[in-house]
Amino acid sequence: MLVVIAIWIEVAVVSRFCRRLLAVATIVTVAILSFVVLPGTAHAVGTGAITVDGKVATRYDAYQLFSAIVTDDADADQKVATDVTWANDAVRQAVLPVLHDAGLDSSASGAQEAAEWMDADGHMTMALTAKLARAIVKAGAVSVALNAGTTAELPCGYWLIVADDDAIAQGEAGTAPIMALVGGGAVTVKPKASTPKVQKHVLEDSPAAWRKAADATVADDLYWRLSATVPAGLTAYDTYAVQFVDAMSAGLDPSKVAASMRVYVAAGADGGFDAVACEDGNANSTPAKGWTDITSQCKVSVEGNAFTVRTGDLVAALGGADAFTAGARVAAVYNAPLGANCNRGATKGNPNEVYLRYPRSPLADQSGDVGFTRTPSDDATAYTWSLSLIKRSSSDDKPLAGAKLRIIDDRGRILTTDGSWSTDADACVTTGADGHVELTGVDAGVYTVEEIAAPKGYTAFEDKRTVTVTAEGLDVKQVAAAKPKVTVSAESPLRVDAADAGTGSIELSVLNIPSKETIRGFMPSTGDRTLVLVAVLAAIGAAVIVVALVIKRGGGRREK
Repeated sequence: MLVVIAIWIEVAVVSRFCRRLLAVATIVTVAILSFVVLPGTAHAVGTGAITVDGKVATRYDAYQLFSAIVTDDADADQKVATDVTWANDAVRQAVLPVLHDAGLDSSASGAQEAAEWMDADGHMTMALTAKLARAIVKAGAVSVALNAGTTAELPCGYWLIVADDDAIAQGEAGTAPIMALVGGGAVTVKPKASTPKVQKHVLEDSPAAWRKAADATVADDLYWRLSATVPAGLTAYDTYAVQFVDAMSAGLDPSKVAASMRVYVAAGADGGFDAVACEDGNANSTPAKGWTDITSQCKVSVEGNAFTVRTGDLVAALGGADAFTAGARVAAVYNAPLGANCNRGATKGNPNEVYLRYPRSPLADQSGDVGFTRTPSDDATAYTWSLSLIKRSSSDDKPLAGAKLRIIDDRGRILTTDGSWSTDADACVTTGADGHVELTGVDAGVYTVEEIAAPKGYTAFEDKRTVTVTAEGLDVKQVAAAKPKVTVSAESPLRVDAADAGTGSIELSVLNIPSKETIRGFMPSTGDRTLVLVAVLAAIGAAVIVVALVIKRGGGRREK
């Protein structure tokens, strides 16, 4: 016999905690007519429609925590849940320990008690939601697959929705799990996620500034900076690590990367990345104010011209979840010089590319690489130029062998016969049969040329002359837009013959005047034809004056 007793009771649970996470209305307690069902009867729960919208992921997994009767309270613009029961025993066993650790009375085990505690102010946080999701997933609870943008029918009750990690693509990220109360009118949730960003810069020595492009001398220290921004609001993560994945072009030397690598972290997503001071083309290793050196917590793996820098746990490095909630900035600085096989000129340059791996979602396993997705790539480029000095005769431009030249760069280093730069004050180079001296792979700047000894039959120019190489167009925001322009100026007797920014080739002549052109001991600067003409005119003028004086004096004697 079925006995139905009609009584008035207060609503057992109204889903305030899930409404808080979905920005729905606050709790209201109402009275409804309920029924007590005697043992042996069955009660149909019904279904409700739900749609997961947005562009966070393409698929989601939905886990039911509680079954309930769900209705809409139109006056209060909210949903009301009654007859709350555990969805199944596996969920109950997974959820209760988490709630007990979070403050639920250890003696409480019923679905209604658990739901009422979760409904109380301040109990249901993003972090707790993530812990519940981890526990349910680990317990192997059965989920229902949801496709983004497609409406699905689910049994009425409380559901925990998490992004399917395998459906999170490049540039995407799973959000904290979402609590949704399904039943009554259709429900739409729109997960939003902010993703980390990565940038790459190279240190231009002349203004000591981080840029998207710089020029440098082959084998000189060349510093690169990788910078990552972790967005604010990632409260559901217990741990959070990132990985810089760097691919250098063949013209960059990776031999100094591992030893020079320094990694720094700063709290907050806003602000710059000046983690260290830079001066004279060098990056200091002492962290700037607000930055912490976490190099010892990081792992650097170099393979050929590619390497990976994996940070330790950024949540712990910043001092806990509260600091990490505001976001973080990570900067990795390392030295990768241009190699002897690097590209010269602006047409190709020597690009250096990076992308960032970051956790797919708060539920992802960060112990390996599977739990990570990645950002788009960013790059920076290093350029270098080649100077060719040719010793020539000023009379016919014939190349001259045997000239000894001392060539000094703007760091005070002297070019040696093997093409390297030395601090040996006696170092010099001698022109061969073709008259050439090559400065291959050099930075823009001022170079001083001094003639120690002239070829046989010629006179060396006195003092020192300078060549100034200027590269413009390197201070760009995007490497793709960089179109460096090279200008060259030189002091006589040096002559600029050609300057091609595309190939990086700069040609100059160093002119020598034959010794026989020496006039009365006066030797103009080599190749300065203007001075030669002035000297000749001066000699002719002097002769005319002498002749005039003789004629004048002779004429006076005849008159007497």
